[in-house]
Amino acid sequence: MAGDHLLVIDEGTTSTRAMLFAPDGACAEVEQSDLDQHYPRAGWVEHDAQEIWDKSLACARAAVSRAGGADRVAAIGITNQRETILFWSRRTGRPLGPAIVWQDRRTAELCADLAARGHERSLQAKTGLLLDPYFSGSKIAWAMANWPQLREAGDDLAIGTVESWLVWKLTGGLHVSDATNASRTALMDIGLGGWDSGLCDLFDAPPHALPEIVDCAGEYGRSDPALLGASIPICGMAGDQQAAAIGQACLSPGETKATYGTGAFVLTHVGRSQPVSDHRLLATIAWRLGGQTAYALEGSVFVAGSLIKWLRDELRLIATSAETAAIAGAIEGSGGVYVVPAHCGLGAPHWRPEARAIISGLSFATGRDHVVRASLEAMAHQTHDLMTAFARDGAAWECLKIDGGMAANDWLAQDLADVLDIPVERPAFVETTALGAAMLAGLGCGLFGSLEEAAAMRGQVERFDPAMGGAARAQRLSGWRIAVEAVLEAESKGR
Repeated sequence: MAGDHLLVIDEGTTSTRAMLFAPDGACAEVEQSDLDQHYPRAGWVEHDAQEIWDKSLACARAAVSRAGGADRVAAIGITNQRETILFWSRRTGRPLGPAIVWQDRRTAELCADLAARGHERSLQAKTGLLLDPYFSGSKIAWAMANWPQLREAGDDLAIGTVESWLVWKLTGGLHVSDATNASRTALMDIGLGGWDSGLCDLFDAPPHALPEIVDCAGEYGRSDPALLGASIPICGMAGDQQAAAIGQACLSPGETKATYGTGAFVLTHVGRSQPVSDHRLLATIAWRLGGQTAYALEGSVFVAGSLIKWLRDELRLIATSAETAAIAGAIEGSGGVYVVPAHCGLGAPHWRPEARAIISGLSFATGRDHVVRASLEAMAHQTHDLMTAFARDGAAWECLKIDGGMAANDWLAQDLADVLDIPVERPAFVETTALGAAMLAGLGCGLFGSLEEAAAMRGQVERFDPAMGGAARAQRLSGWRIAVEAVLEAESKGR
């Protein structure tokens, strides 16, 4: 008899993990391996597609082995970095080029040109997205124009996001993409639920190379028994931010989560009707189950945890990420220092891919601790910008559910509550991206009858209530607005 544990492959931007969950949400095993990021030119970010597969498989094998074998596993769930696009041979299963990562900005000029030619309005109406290098479509257009091997491949070419690549490799040739990941390509009509021929033409994406779009739960196929010791059904898939929203039990309209990982991503569940944003937010698919689609509004911040990594690895201001909470808490304020982390452009609600980061307000009294604290404060500042845009689109927040690696920082959690002036909830188990994929896999294989039933896996939560006075909050936000305006002005002058 098959086991009742759920194996999740959580393939992120800087690492890939395999995690084994019990039906009550307890995480029994974790195996993790770092991924190399490659920067061949300024603004370009690539991964080795073969490394993604090799390390994901190695992690899955290790987790299954430590758990006692594949017989303990009822189903596999997959969650992944979204918008990253891969190209491979259907015949050999080998990559035909590097993976172009979601952070990559090489198509900024192409996107600006398409916007100038009036394509953004129609694209937004169909996809809920904007013309920005962030999304997969322009990456495909660039690759088709610059990598001759893709055109030479003809009908042998397969194109997909990371979950498509993993399923292909796990099954030996099944080419599918779940609706959440497909909705981030800028090729899918999220109202009709399929690839849009006009958008495929716009981005030169060969329809024959694209995967079949499927629901987020259900048995898609089974793994090759030679890979994990037995054939295991693959039963759940969602992009990382949608998976985190499910793991945070954002199952009713108005419920909102924010994930603070490499970037920061906020999703508010809005129900069964496709939303339209008038304030530069994204409309996206929250999940699709039984052919029925739930939608969300999303705000994306490109730099969050990667800012702390930069402080550590490049500026060498800190030795570990964990020490930032103590540093920030040991001083009264940032001394008027503001960090606007536009290292790879500004995301929502600005969408300025050519903007670049600044540290402002420096004086001879500024020390390392001020810069570190200002970097943490930037998380709440960026989130407040998003909260304002969500409210203007009719999706006001009453509570923010946070997760991701940075959410473990108590100082950050309290600062979010203070600056946003709303309660912040943090689950005891903050890796809700993987948890959401486990919930979907459990639903897909029949362990749970509904997402609401699966939500019991979330467990206990901790609450942070606002404690900052109104004047202090206003002063913080006023200084932030001035700093952001300086970044936007510099970007405009540099065009």
